[in-house]
Amino acid sequence: MQRIDHVLPWSALGSERQLSVFRFGSGERKAYIQASLHADELPGMRTAWELKKRLLALENQGALTGTVELVPVANPIGLGQLLQGNHQGRFEYATGKNFNRGFVELSEPVAAQLAGQLGDDVHANTRLIRQAMTATLEALPAPASQLQGLQRLLLGHACTADVVLDLHCDLDAALHMYTLPQQWPQWRSLAGRLRMQVALIAEESGGNSFDESLALPWLRLARQFPDAQISLACMATTLELGGQADTGREAAETHAEAILAFLAEQGFIAGDWPAAPEHCCEAMPLAGTELVYAPHPGVISFLCQAGAWVEAGEPLFEVIDPLSDRVSVVGAGTAGVVYAIEKLRYAQPGVWLAKVAGRHPIRHGQLLSD
Repeated sequence: MQRIDHVLPWSALGSERQLSVFRFGSGERKAYIQASLHADELPGMRTAWELKKRLLALENQGALTGTVELVPVANPIGLGQLLQGNHQGRFEYATGKNFNRGFVELSEPVAAQLAGQLGDDVHANTRLIRQAMTATLEALPAPASQLQGLQRLLLGHACTADVVLDLHCDLDAALHMYTLPQQWPQWRSLAGRLRMQVALIAEESGGNSFDESLALPWLRLARQFPDAQISLACMATTLELGGQADTGREAAETHAEAILAFLAEQGFIAGDWPAAPEHCCEAMPLAGTELVYAPHPGVISFLCQAGAWVEAGEPLFEVIDPLSDRVSVVGAGTAGVVYAIEKLRYAQPGVWLAKVAGRHPIRHGQLLSD
């Protein structure tokens, strides 16, 4: 195991933050796994620790047939953002920016660098594109903030990977995942191994999140250079490992073993591993997700649980105003899987309370909630 520590720029005087990357194995093919980019989403960090122990053991056994890079703490900035006991790991205090938005868009500068150089050799094209991605990041001006420096480091390690897993969670949630529709067939076995309850697919969900900033450039480049042989060489997905409170040991161990079995299937680990289940969850368009809001302030009582299938009109929650005695029962507008529920129990304007993944598109434009 090799530990690589990067010092983040623009630390406060007298203090220092660093990003730590753990590298296991060796070889041209690489898998990259990071956890808790939203720093208050800790199930991924707990799973990453299990992965770290298992990868070290597999490396010592000589079982690794490729390189695996693991970042158990992907956001040391957000990890320290505590205010009177409340953790805010989703948005940076200094700017209000979401830690998982605004990553560097790589396809345009890479296309400019490689115009006229890409041909019929898919492997040579992959090497050229990865070299150009790395060169693009290295040529950027010095980071203007810790957040910018952090994002570039994460992207720099991940952009040369064949497989990228970004471990997140939601508030109170069923296991679910996000990926490009073109890559869903390759992810089905991982979804089955993790017992995901829904996969949310979109070519571009808006905001340039981490996984899309890695997978989407390959699709854009393939379309921009149709005469060249360009594969979707970076499989990237966001895995939502339940809700924020789901940090139990048993779940973390189960998730880690499922991820390792998938990596073995992808050729990164030797040995005998359990076969993937024949069946997995359904893939739904991210544009088919309904975000459900309350019609007025009040205390919330949920009438369903995360992971439940609901029909259109079926009650999701009730909002109670104890001053006026107004009670509103709010139902689903679409049939689908209730995959996330707000952990707070007081209705506020503009704050979603439940998310339902449906089979038919009902939204367009920016698809990710900030």
